[in-house]
Amino acid sequence: MDFNVKKLACDAGVFFTRAVQFTEEKLGQAEKTELDPHLENLITRADCTKNWTEKILRQTEVLLQPNPSARIEEFIYDKLEKKLPSRTTNAELLGQYMLDAANEFGSGTPYGSTLITVGEYQKRLGTAEREFLQTSATTFLTPLRNFLEGDWRTISKERRILENRRLDLDICKARLKKAKQAEVKAALLSEEVDKAEHELRVAQTEFDRQAEVTRLLLEGISSTHLNHQRCLQDFAEAQATYYAQCHHYMHELQRELSRCANSVSGPHQSAACPNPVSAAFPSGPSSPGTIVPTSLSNKPKTLAMEQTQLPITGTRKAKVLYDYDAHDSSELSLLADELITVYTVPGMDPDWLVGERGNEKGKVPVTYLELLS
Repeated sequence: MDFNVKKLACDAGVFFTRAVQFTEEKLGQAEKTELDPHLENLITRADCTKNWTEKILRQTEVLLQPNPSARIEEFIYDKLEKKLPSRTTNAELLGQYMLDAANEFGSGTPYGSTLITVGEYQKRLGTAEREFLQTSATTFLTPLRNFLEGDWRTISKERRILENRRLDLDICKARLKKAKQAEVKAALLSEEVDKAEHELRVAQTEFDRQAEVTRLLLEGISSTHLNHQRCLQDFAEAQATYYAQCHHYMHELQRELSRCANSVSGPHQSAACPNPVSAAFPSGPSSPGTIVPTSLSNKPKTLAMEQTQLPITGTRKAKVLYDYDAHDSSELSLLADELITVYTVPGMDPDWLVGERGNEKGKVPVTYLELLS
């Protein structure tokens, strides 16, 4: 008990002395030992890494889970080290509602069969979204959290120790300076000066050792950057896979609804009642930065409708409006503003034409073309 009391009193004295030294430095009343410029640069880079990692982590969490309550729930489960119950995505829930509605209205009715088709694809989209969230959490969010909760805590601890060692060193410097001044003025015993010099040497050694430890940890930030770079690549790959799946599903849904509409209503009614999915999701990806004209979705009679109603006898020239990547060997890839030759064949889907460019030939979507007279 006596030992603990003495240690507590000693620690309190050290803390008070450091606080006095720190305050005097801030007030400009005491000299401060400056760190090595290289070490200062490493500290600055580490602080920058920590701050931006926190911001990127928080914003990625918001992107992946916009619901604040759900994010709090995930945080609590993570801290309790418990597995989060599987959560149904909004797209999956919407798809299930559509399937339930189809059962209510009758799966044999046109509306019911359409609800089943769209509902199934909504559930596929939801499954793809859940897989994307799980992959992103594993390959991107977890490594960022591990850095902040592991490596950064170690670095922060060693930096606090380094700051204490620096304060101790400056305290010893101040004591030695006062001892030498007192020796000159009052003929102080040389033992006091020797003691102050010894304490200074010990403090300098501990400071140098701690500075080296801190420097080695901070230089590890370069490895952290490389690791986060790989995580970013994995995150981008997960996004690309997810969006490619979404595009594939919507492209298939568009074809299913178009086939359904043609079989039920016939080509003329299909042209008069355009498929809303076709207007919102063209059958091929547009080029980056491409803005789809509002006439494709807002006007009662769309450009695609007008073109499918135009009789095509023989071949005609057409101007490509947007870039289009062929999905299989039966389709033809297009480049915006190029001119191609197009024609139709009996029994062909009215949303598609046969396009020719030199020796290349394949199907092309009407919505990507401007037919020339």
